[in-house]
Amino acid sequence: MPLQFNTIKLFAGNASRDLAEQIASANGKSLGDMVISKFSDGEIQPTFNESVRGCDVFLIQSTYAPSDNLMELLLMIDAVKRASAHYIIAVIPYFGMARQDRKDKPRVSIGSKLVANLLTAAGAHRVMTMDLHAAQIQGFFDIPVDHLDASVIFIPYIKSLNLPNLTIAAPDMGGTHRARVFAKALNVEMVICDKQRKRANEIESMSVIGDVVGQDIVLIDDIIDTAGTLTKAAQLIMDKGANSVRAVCTHPVLSGKAYENIENSVLEELIVCDTIPLKQQSSKIKVVSVADLFSKAIASVNEHGSVSDLFRISDTPKVNY
Repeated sequence: MPLQFNTIKLFAGNASRDLAEQIASANGKSLGDMVISKFSDGEIQPTFNESVRGCDVFLIQSTYAPSDNLMELLLMIDAVKRASAHYIIAVIPYFGMARQDRKDKPRVSIGSKLVANLLTAAGAHRVMTMDLHAAQIQGFFDIPVDHLDASVIFIPYIKSLNLPNLTIAAPDMGGTHRARVFAKALNVEMVICDKQRKRANEIESMSVIGDVVGQDIVLIDDIIDTAGTLTKAAQLIMDKGANSVRAVCTHPVLSGKAYENIENSVLEELIVCDTIPLKQQSSKIKVVSVADLFSKAIASVNEHGSVSDLFRISDTPKVNY
């Protein structure tokens, strides 16, 4: 007996509307009709203006700060659950709180575990996200997690640069696995920047492990926040004799003086995804779209296909300058 596919409907929260429209368009669909209103005190209330009964509902929303974005998603999940949706998938291009994945000091929360519990309690049956800060966060969920990998978008872009002496760099010890994936796919060497922190977003010291003299360095990271670590690593690498330095980061959080730090840095360019919309434009920042990848993943989930097949590197990415 052939598989029966349920009607799929896509809806977007305010944090990811532009990306969601691109994802829907790539799927040959339009976003569903909904409004997110607020009471005068700021309380959020999503309202779905079309039936979702018996449908597979994909709710697209990144959960970057402020926490209203997360609350908005939770209320959307609750609303479609109470409207008798068949299957609810939270599509979270950027999964906030992912940096709080363990107790690295006494009396702190494990924020990413809390968010996993909240999504499940709200009624999500599945989560789709990209480049979690720590891959083991998938284990915090008791529901399926589709963890998409941005390397299939970034690697074709790096290849297109035709850098003569390409070397991949990890900006810290925690990023070595991610950088090694890129280095192996590109068949190049890898170096590591070893940093010591005083506290969050403040670096005490940094050193480079490996030879960078005359090399064209591409730094690889999942999140760029204040850009302090990345720009300091880039300067150190150039001081050690590198020919050029670029950076590839999936999620452009870009808070504080990030844009100023990037503009004043030695970075040739910063390549990011549109999992988080940019707050302002920069001549050094180029955006690679994840819309096609999420669109294909949504189709695969709906058709009971393999999501891992999407991790084959072949297509040239769409880049916005």
